[in-house]
This record gives sequence, structure tokens and C-alpha cells, in this order.
Amino acid sequence: MHRALRYGVVVVAALVGFRLAMSWLGTDHPGIGVFAVGAVVVVVAGVAGRWLAERRRQQLVAWAQQTGWTYSRRDPGLGLATVHSRPPFAQGRSRTVEDVLTGTYEGMRAVSFTYGWTTGSGDERREHEVHVVGVALPAYLPVLEVTPEGVGARLAKAFGARDLQLESAAFNAAYRVDAPDARTAHAILHPRTLERLLRPDALGLSWRIEGTWLLSWEGGATDAARIAPRLGVLAGIVRGVPRHVWQDHGHDPATTIAAHPESKESS
Repeated sequence: MHRALRYGVVVVAALVGFRLAMSWLGTDHPGIGVFAVGAVVVVVAGVAGRWLAERRRQQLVAWAQQTGWTYSRRDPGLGLATVHSRPPFAQGRSRTVEDVLTGTYEGMRAVSFTYGWTTGSGDERREHEVHVVGVALPAYLPVLEVTPEGVGARLAKAFGARDLQLESAAFNAAYRVDAPDARTAHAILHPRTLERLLRPDALGLSWRIEGTWLLSWEGGATDAARIAPRLGVLAGIVRGVPRHVWQDHGHDPATTIAAHPESKESS
């Protein structure tokens, strides 16, 4: 359930609590009434929030059981809060990793989790969360970040941010590419992969290769219905990495296939 919907339910519950408190207290105790009404609203909102969180947890546990994955309420020691060093990671404070789902997808180790952080203070305090989905890579690769074009991307470029231009005008119009290693980025983003990233299920998806992880992120808490579609896009990116790129970074897919023929489909 997305954050806006969760908050909406909490607000409704709080309003119900407010009405109940007013009916209990009447209008004869204005001072005590205001305090009591506030307390009831807080309690009801807290209970509703916990109920929603528990309901979502049960849904994710059921999803994990159906797919053969594993659910953990918190990071089970994978260091997920630091697997990437660029936003949405490594910003704000009070960083959290929750609702961790781990398993395999097309032979690749895969993960899904909700990543949260806090910015500002006082009236400017804001809590943020994104649903992260990713696959582990067989070797370290240089940073390659692909994000949708938009106001934020145009503003970043106005201040000198990189935007690698590729062979497809349609792709260049749809995405911004940030890659310190332009040679490797061009090799990974060849025409077939560009075409894949322009399909409806991939358009608008933010993703990044950094180190040994390919991750994508979307605003909001974990949405189980979005895990498989996003993993499908990421798997297509990994399958499209040319053999020479892997070899340049210490991995040969042909060797893996020879040792494990069943992994051919995902290499």
C-alpha cells in the first residue's frame, strides 16, 4: 500500500476517533475535552498505522511464500543501506531498510526492500521512502545511471551534470545517462538495450549499476505487484551486457555457462 493511501486511512481513523471523543465528552468540559480529544486522535491514528503496517507485512510474507522468496522485516545483514553511494542512498539521516524480500530471478540473486530516510527538522522535517528492486551482478562494473528526463534532470544538467548522448534520439529524449566511464556505458547501452528500455514496461524507470548491484527505485513503500515487472527490465539489461564488458571486469559468461548449463538463459 503506497504511503499516500496509508496516510489517508490513518487520517480517516483519526477523524473517527475525534468524533467518538466529542460524543463521549459532550461540550461541558472544554479544556479537558480538547486535551482528551487530541489524545484519542493520537491513539487511534497510532493503532491504525500499526494495523496497516502489519497488514502490509502479512501480504509480503504471503507473496514470499508463493514465489519461494524469503521475507525479513529488517535488513538481514546484507548491508543494503550502503550498496550504492548515490541518491536515493547516502542522503538525509535516520536511514532504514524494511520489508526485505530476497530470492532469485532468472538465475540471478535478487532483492526488494523499502528504503527510508529523513530530511529537515521542525516544521521542515520530511520522511521519504522508495521501493528498491535489484539484482546482484557477477562482477564489478563502473557506475552507470539512467533516469527519466524531467524537470529535475534538466535542472541538474543546467548546473553541469553529465548526460551521455547515445545513438537513439528517442532514448536521449526519454532518459538522462550519467556515466563517468563513457566507453563502458556505450557498450552496455547498445541499440538492442536502448530499444528494450523504450518499451512501455521500462519507460520511466530509474536504475543504476554501481559495483556489483543493479538497482532500480520508485517512490513509496514496497509494492509486491511491481517486483516481477521491474526485475524483468533489470534482467534484460544484464542479459544485454556484451561478453567483452564482463571480460574487461574479470568475468566470462561463457565459463559460467560451461560450468552451469542451466544458467544459460540468464547469462
